[in-house]
Amino acid sequence: MTDYKSNRVVVTGVGAITPIGNTQREYWEGLLSGRNGIDYITAFDASLHACHIAGEVKDFHPHDYMERKEARRTDRFAQFAIAATKQALADAQLVINEFNAEQIGVIIGSGVGGIKVLEDQQTVYLDRGPDRCSPFMIPMMIANMAAGLTAIHIGAKGPNSCSVTACAAGSNAIGDAFRLVQGGYAQAMICGGCEAAVTPLSLAGFAAARALSTRNDDPTHACRPFDRDRDGFVMGEGAGILILEQMDHALKRRARIYAEIIGYGMTCDAYHITSPIPGGIGAARAIQLALKDGNLQPEMVDYINAHGTSTQANDVTETAAIKKALGEHAYKIAISSTKSMTGHLLGGSGGIEAVATVLTIANDQIPPTINLQNPEPECDLDYVPSSSRTAKVEVALSNSFGFGGHNVTLAFKKFRSENNN
Repeated sequence: MTDYKSNRVVVTGVGAITPIGNTQREYWEGLLSGRNGIDYITAFDASLHACHIAGEVKDFHPHDYMERKEARRTDRFAQFAIAATKQALADAQLVINEFNAEQIGVIIGSGVGGIKVLEDQQTVYLDRGPDRCSPFMIPMMIANMAAGLTAIHIGAKGPNSCSVTACAAGSNAIGDAFRLVQGGYAQAMICGGCEAAVTPLSLAGFAAARALSTRNDDPTHACRPFDRDRDGFVMGEGAGILILEQMDHALKRRARIYAEIIGYGMTCDAYHITSPIPGGIGAARAIQLALKDGNLQPEMVDYINAHGTSTQANDVTETAAIKKALGEHAYKIAISSTKSMTGHLLGGSGGIEAVATVLTIANDQIPPTINLQNPEPECDLDYVPSSSRTAKVEVALSNSFGFGGHNVTLAFKKFRSENNN
């Protein structure tokens, strides 16, 4: 066992199932072009709901990644995770076999898990009685099954876990996986987040909390982070997966490296079950801890992939947090909310947004915040409105915040083989 923090950790593969594309390439091209994945819900009749719109994954075929019989026994959220993982492994050209299986692990977060199965089985229970419930209900429903099933599919026998920290779950999964590789507990980790919660009950619950946009007459402009006319978030679904690997291991096998992960900060507001603490104090501490962990100064940050939910509370609070953590440099960096295009994937958001962050570093291209037409006066930073931007990106952060006061920031940087951390 090597000492804690002795290993540098790099990103060698990414996979994505999203409302704007079902591969990494489609997702990235969609982000740069400002493609909007939000439209009227097709999975069920939402006409009686306050909100009729969501960012649904389109044209996804689970049997492309697993047997049809197995797909029927796997909830959609786990199907997304398995698919994105297989993409990421192929992208990394990482083969899992009997010689390395025990050194490769999986951590995949989900905020909700298999809620569609739970809703369906509740109907069966009420209509047909308890004896007719499916024996697969529990293993299809529980949130850890994305990580468990993914490991079964790929044969990864190393550390395995699941973070369930609401909308910070995907980022916590990546941060926790980073620590395991950094500390020598695994050569590589498959990590990220997944969610498939665009269901009648989920929609009703978030609407009852007055968290959702009700701009039903204009779906493409409903999610508008940092805009003064924002009226709530739009639910999304999908999965984002990263392959984190010990640098030496990656270099030895001549893997392509997208970026290096160097910092992980997490805090709790300890304030309210849904609302962030005023002034973004907890989020600012998460950013500061990620900077400290990565031996970074504020002026070294070039880009932030914001949590940017398009809610009244988040956008102002996150802006305040960035200012508090970075000082005057906050006005000199590019910030964007890719949720403006995908919607909010809840526990899956940290996964796809980390994918976007490392691709931003690798390509020196910054995705836009679409629908930002009339900035909120308190949101006065550079949110890259409307169009993508070409710019040198050496260091980037990815923010995720969740109900319960969870705050997570991940720090990535452009990879160079010399030890310049």
